[in-house]
Amino acid sequence: MPAGAIDLRSDTLTVPDAGMRAAIAAAEVGDDVWGEDPTVRRLEEGVAALLDKQAAVFVPSGTMANLAAVAAQTRPGDEVIADAQAHVALHEAGGSAAVAGVQLRLLDGFEGTPDAAMVRDAVRDQDIHNPTSKLLCLENTHNRRGGCAIALQRITAAAGAAHAEGLRVHCDGARLFNAAVALDCAAAALVGHCDTVSVCLSKGLGAPVGSVVAGDDAVIAEVRRWRKRLGGGMRQAGVLAAAGLYALDNNVARLADDHANARVIASALRGVGGATLLEPTIPTNSVMLRTAAPADVVVREAAARGVALAVMGPDLVRGMTHLGVTDTDARRAAEVLSEVLAG
Repeated sequence: MPAGAIDLRSDTLTVPDAGMRAAIAAAEVGDDVWGEDPTVRRLEEGVAALLDKQAAVFVPSGTMANLAAVAAQTRPGDEVIADAQAHVALHEAGGSAAVAGVQLRLLDGFEGTPDAAMVRDAVRDQDIHNPTSKLLCLENTHNRRGGCAIALQRITAAAGAAHAEGLRVHCDGARLFNAAVALDCAAAALVGHCDTVSVCLSKGLGAPVGSVVAGDDAVIAEVRRWRKRLGGGMRQAGVLAAAGLYALDNNVARLADDHANARVIASALRGVGGATLLEPTIPTNSVMLRTAAPADVVVREAAARGVALAVMGPDLVRGMTHLGVTDTDARRAAEVLSEVLAG
């Protein structure tokens, strides 16, 4: 990236600030595989309490978090219901199939969340020819649906239908705190009807690495076993957990700033020729565009003018605001993108 470029490719591009680096340096540590890292334990207990779950486990990545949660709640040959644009379906290297041995039944619900009828219709009959439906995976916010925050009533309806059919429910809440801020509600409320939930600390929250899976005691014990099986057992991991604790203490409320900066960019691009803005019902920190020109051409021209975007498809471009993007950056990015798209 050129010096001074405005990098909107992802909210994973945040870097630790001075306060976070100080917390990392001062972290009290022990061997977490032995259960002896006090900072990791504080993070796990804190996230469990924050999400009103019995227990939680710290893992290196969101992909491992989702895979371990899926594997812990299924057996090989089972079927998992998910959105056709879900992260677990498109961006996790086929881990659910390759490692957990499950297949995905993909739906196309409104903004990525199936309604109750869709869930019921997707559950397989008890027939020896069919896989066994075991798990519903939801995503909040939904990455490829424009960063949409999914409201509580929609989560409740989908999860309720799944539970009525005997399925468990996992929420990929990588950006759950963005959803909570956008919806002005507690994060715990959004996952109260979910059996497990993963949250990411290294996206808009600014930690350098790490996710947490929360749920009941029994399932988290199994998730912990899967973490070990997948090579995710870490030793003096408190230096990472300290960054996560700092992020949760300092960087949740300020997600509203990222949402405001995304609105600045989206507002400037609404109606500009050369692209169609994807406008989710409840937007957060993502700006997604369907482009008339090939997406890679748009991204290349924007980069030449100092704004970095991500290609999400042949005609799909994404920009994401984060704590490394100021309001001045947002206004400048809006100007550049308007010029690029207008040709």
